[in-house]
Amino acid sequence: MQPGPLARAEALVRAINGHQVDAVAALMTADHAFVDSDGAEIRGRERMRAGWAHYFRMFPDYQIRVEESYWRGQVAVLVGAAEGTYAVGGKLLAENHWSVPAVWRALAGDDALLEWRVYVNVEPIVKIIAKHRN
Repeated sequence: MQPGPLARAEALVRAINGHQVDAVAALMTADHAFVDSDGAEIRGRERMRAGWAHYFRMFPDYQIRVEESYWRGQVAVLVGAAEGTYAVGGKLLAENHWSVPAVWRALAGDDALLEWRVYVNVEPIVKIIAKHRN
């Protein structure tokens, strides 16, 4: 039996929390779409593999904490928080840590996730990054 959309979404969260880029990519279809809070879309498993590797370098302690989850048909919704620390010169300073409420929506295909959509206020994260780029 193929795992349902909720099981696939939870597997993706485990892979993300383990910073396992290859495991993250393995859970995506070849034409997987990542959609951020602004509606910007990145399409393709290999682009996402590179994107996640870059993200884990920026936020080496990035974690997703799921507090509630729901599913209907091929869609799973996870509610919780995301957190991480922006790495500067390889250092994780407490002042660069952020935690924000978040919602994730996963659309499952027959054997992998077609889409991972994130709803989060990125303003606290953007402010931390910006103060180090000036």
